[in-house]
Amino acid sequence: MEEKKKRTRQPNGRSSIYLGKDGKWHGRVTVGVRDDGKPDRRHVERKTKVEVVEAVKELERMRDAGTVRKPGKPWTVKAWLTHWIDNIAPLAVNENTMVGYGVAVRKHLIPGLGAHRLDRLKPEHIETFYAKMQANGSRPATAHQAHRTFRTALNEAVRRGHLAQNPVLLAKAPRVNDEEIEPYTVEEVQRLLRAADGRRNSARWAVALALGLRQGEALGLKWSDVDLDRGVLMVRRSRRRPRYAHGCGETCGRKAGYCPQRQRTNPETADTKSRAGRRAVGLPSQLVDLLRTHQAKQQAERAAAGADWTDEGWLFATPTGRGTSPRTDYDDWKELLDDAEVRDGRLHDARHTAATVLLILGVSERAVMGLMGWSTTAMAARYQHMVDSVRSDVARQVDGLIWKPYREGPKDGDDGTDGVRVPVK
Repeated sequence: MEEKKKRTRQPNGRSSIYLGKDGKWHGRVTVGVRDDGKPDRRHVERKTKVEVVEAVKELERMRDAGTVRKPGKPWTVKAWLTHWIDNIAPLAVNENTMVGYGVAVRKHLIPGLGAHRLDRLKPEHIETFYAKMQANGSRPATAHQAHRTFRTALNEAVRRGHLAQNPVLLAKAPRVNDEEIEPYTVEEVQRLLRAADGRRNSARWAVALALGLRQGEALGLKWSDVDLDRGVLMVRRSRRRPRYAHGCGETCGRKAGYCPQRQRTNPETADTKSRAGRRAVGLPSQLVDLLRTHQAKQQAERAAAGADWTDEGWLFATPTGRGTSPRTDYDDWKELLDDAEVRDGRLHDARHTAATVLLILGVSERAVMGLMGWSTTAMAARYQHMVDSVRSDVARQVDGLIWKPYREGPKDGDDGTDGVRVPVK
């Protein structure tokens, strides 16, 4: 009997198979090392030797492929997503991205899939969840946002060994129909610029329509970012939409944003960290003139405000020098559309308009990507710099298209037009 035991015993680290006192066949496979340095030895049991041999071979294949789940209590989807969004995701992405992650995780993914064990989640579970989201009224784009967030979170679980493979990669993503972009025409741009002439911070809208800066980028500009002599503007930071927490201990019965003692939880601005977002933009000469005029008007407001002026250096400030809130800026945009009698549209449509103007002018895709701050993983390094000659050339082209000399057109009804000014031939 002692001799038989010696023949069946395997060297340290080798898999072993044996018949237990319980009448079942058992297998033990070393798949790695635990966090405490001891061997990570996994156990399987089957009724027959053939079954346990196959189970041991499968465990060895998983070990060799690096797909064995780490030891310990299995994660649920809720536990992993909560850990990921609280401790892992904030280290890699900016605040705006975290807001989107938070909505996808807490409003959709955890309520819909949170009870599943992470290692038993199937693509079919995920696809059924997407279908239920849309059946309950979520837009396809919302379901697709949940899909992208879930994919990113589970990719990290795979990378850390908590999951053998990512089931989201096998699930069919929700189909999203691309919204057709309808930029403003050159004529509509001219109307908007004329209507803006009589408004505070009129240069704000020229910056949006001619340069295509995002709202946060435009409101985050300071005078120190602008070199009017060289005709260059630097995008360095972005103004954030405020987020609030209760200051009353949640006793007011309102949402945090309407709490009488609300406390802001995020900073007013954040530095632009991506290479594509942090960029220099050439200024058309007419826009330089508008900014000089704007600077003089702001100096007059500063003098009128006296001690009430807060000198924070914002390019587009309130009458007392504070930064302009995104909500106020949005309301001003809607009023401008009404004043100019131009169709309603999103503020982001001004950005699409600027990009379209550049492409119509034949500006190279590389130059447009640099000016607009667009990026992809494959192209980010290629578009991080723009030479001064290209910036100046683009600025001259935009200047010539939008700010041409004009003469008054015929009055309404004289020739079927709306009476706007037309370019001088």
